[in-house]
Amino acid sequence: MLPSLFICHGSPLSAMAESDYTRFLSDIGKKYKPQAIVLFSAHWEERHTTISFAEGTLNTIYDFYGFPDELYQLTYPAPGSPELAAELEERFKRSGITVDRDDERGLDHGSWIFLRYMYPEANIPIVTISVNPFLSAKEQLQIGEALKGLGEENILVIGSGTTVHNFNEIKMNQAHPEAWAVEFDDWIADKIVQRDIAAFLQYETLAPHAKRAVPRAEHFVPILHALGSSSGVKQPKVIYRGYEMGTFSQICFEM
Repeated sequence: MLPSLFICHGSPLSAMAESDYTRFLSDIGKKYKPQAIVLFSAHWEERHTTISFAEGTLNTIYDFYGFPDELYQLTYPAPGSPELAAELEERFKRSGITVDRDDERGLDHGSWIFLRYMYPEANIPIVTISVNPFLSAKEQLQIGEALKGLGEENILVIGSGTTVHNFNEIKMNQAHPEAWAVEFDDWIADKIVQRDIAAFLQYETLAPHAKRAVPRAEHFVPILHALGSSSGVKQPKVIYRGYEMGTFSQICFEM
């Protein structure tokens, strides 16, 4: 049985880095060997929950600009799985969740940046799902709950985002984290580890510095999707913690 994961995908430059974080990604990929991956990416937004039905080799999407040329030469040629996408579509429909299809969507940098470390052979079928940052926390959790039990089928559900994500708070070249970002992550980690779902759903009003950490929710909601889908771990836990540029969190969870 596989857990669900929340993975911080990091900046595009992470794709060319050798660091404690990328070594962690390699290690977690060795720990879990799924037959397929279902991934919610913060970098794919749609009004309705939309599933990639793309088949064959998925396109690598370079949804960023101004980075070194060699970054745009990297690819992650993993296969899609329309069959798994159809199963997910039925699950959402049974849960009363409006769902759309996208027959061409490939892998944006919220997907391939970290997967190339976890599964460098790019041979595991992947189905990506969009996010809608404007839904309530409860609705986000329910989207994840529609996928509960996939871990029992050896399918790995990953929410890809970042807990603290505010471009206005970047501290370029600062190695140590800002105290307020740490305090926010402390609160988030405590509620997840304790499975205090009721409090977690009220993070916007209860968590310290919530508006500062999450000025817009697109990078945060994948953690709710992963949490909702979770059924493979008795005790959720933090599996990595670090920070980039003073405020961007790299915290990751197994749940």
